[in-house]
Amino acid sequence: MTQDAPVTPDTPGAPCTPGTLDFDKLFAARLHAARVRPYLATALFALHTVESRRVPTMAVDRYWRCYVSPAFVDRTPVEELAGVWVHEVSHLLRDHHGRSDRVARERGLTGPGERLRMNIAADCEINDDVFGDGRVRPEGAVDPAFLGLPEGELMEDYLRQFRLGPLTQSAAWLDCGSGADGLEREWELGPDGAHGLSEQERDAVRFRVAQSITARPGNTPKGWQRWAEEAFHPPQPWRELLGAAVRSAASGPGTGQDYTYGRPSRRSAGVPGAVLPSLRRRPPRVSVVIDTSGSVSDAELGSALLEVAAISRAVGGRRDLITVLPCDVAARIVHPLCRAEGIPLVGGGGTDLRTGFAKALRAQPRPDVIVALTDGQTPWPQTRPPCRTVVGLFPRQQAARSWDEDDPDYVPDSPPAWARVVVIGSAPAGR
Repeated sequence: MTQDAPVTPDTPGAPCTPGTLDFDKLFAARLHAARVRPYLATALFALHTVESRRVPTMAVDRYWRCYVSPAFVDRTPVEELAGVWVHEVSHLLRDHHGRSDRVARERGLTGPGERLRMNIAADCEINDDVFGDGRVRPEGAVDPAFLGLPEGELMEDYLRQFRLGPLTQSAAWLDCGSGADGLEREWELGPDGAHGLSEQERDAVRFRVAQSITARPGNTPKGWQRWAEEAFHPPQPWRELLGAAVRSAASGPGTGQDYTYGRPSRRSAGVPGAVLPSLRRRPPRVSVVIDTSGSVSDAELGSALLEVAAISRAVGGRRDLITVLPCDVAARIVHPLCRAEGIPLVGGGGTDLRTGFAKALRAQPRPDVIVALTDGQTPWPQTRPPCRTVVGLFPRQQAARSWDEDDPDYVPDSPPAWARVVVIGSAPAGR
């Protein structure tokens, strides 16, 4: 993709007036960013520059336009500008705009204050491992240490751990655009403006960046390596798959619900001087049973962990609601989800996931949904569990000849009819 002539928000498609923005300095900074972070070069050069005096520093929209303040470029050294280039394109690669929109819908977060919190949380996800090795930290950059939070977490996790207050006052100027928090600004060109990338073009850029990372991981930060793995192995749409469990968990009186002051109750209008909380649905408790038998490969176990991370995002980052249970012929220790990559997947023997189902159902509180990730070579419970069940099957080639070396005619039972069945790494095929 080539860099088109810069445009201004006031005259879409027209060249900028010479001398207003120092493009030589700005593009020198982008070249420096591509040299120190070569795996991001495709994304950096896919951004289209738009001059804007209404942007505090630099910002992006979801269509891969980068809005740049001339005054900010004038006062910022090239090395710091390179850091801002990488920061802004990271928002787009990690789909912070789409994720912010989903979080806003799920948690009832509205208004510019909540979008500012999302911008800060997204910055924390990016900035914890982005500086150093030729990257100069820009002045005022917000990272988890700034808020006293741990590193290595996702935007959705950080969003739960802080509120706007004295600690975040210095970040009130922060505005990375709709590409960071999903809220379109007045100064953005919008979907019909010039030089925006189509959805297919955006996906192509992400794929090429992921290809660059996985081909030569080298010293690439682990956060980017995990992102690249997911780009090649898109997890199942767990929000949709768990949707029935969410509705089931919230269907009974007093179940699946909690009170929140994030969205005050409409009854507050009838009680002057009092703010009443409203009810909101609680995300479901999920127990993930992972098949760790000898027939499951290391690559498939890696895929299982990617699915666990996606399930965590599907329940709004509530890791306290997810447990992981490795299982071969016996159910192992139930692990609370802290970090997916830290879960010991112990096993290697035969397979009997019935023990995993039984142990998951003995937990207190009992899960609202059980997700079983397996190659399918297992007996299944005879009766339907008292909760929703999703079975994720690892794909198999020439399956009928690979079930059992001692008995080539053996074919295991298919997952039961009461389970929702999907194939890991493909589009969901529901029952």
